[in-house]
Amino acid sequence: MAGMTSTTGTTGTSPSRGLAPEIAARLKRSADGLVPAIAQQYDTGEVLMLGWMDDEALHRTLTTGRCTYWSRSRREYWVKGDTSGHFQWVKSVALDCDADTLLVKVDQVGAACHTGDRTCFDADVLLEEGGGDGGDSGPSASDQ
Repeated sequence: MAGMTSTTGTTGTSPSRGLAPEIAARLKRSADGLVPAIAQQYDTGEVLMLGWMDDEALHRTLTTGRCTYWSRSRREYWVKGDTSGHFQWVKSVALDCDADTLLVKVDQVGAACHTGDRTCFDADVLLEEGGGDGGDSGPSASDQ
């Protein structure tokens, strides 16, 4: 993300001045300096959306209590709800075992998806329980 700028800051692979060094040192970022962040409804477990965070977006999320993402298309930070009114109030943030994905548990107000749907994962279901090709839907011995 070198050279990517926005009206609210600069992204890059170097750690944010605000993000705690012990957190920044653990993150495994993509080549463009980003970490995927999965937003999940804290009380129901519903998976709402996936966004991208760099060090600065993570710092803002951790310190403001509102999800801040890096928009890859607009090349700027955005705080969920600032334009839509569909806020994400942060309840917890966890790093996965590989330190390359964030799980942000939130209290979602309104729709999480830019389409107006509650979640980004309900409109195009590729497989549901009991679906498939009619064969055994359980794991095979080779899958274990």
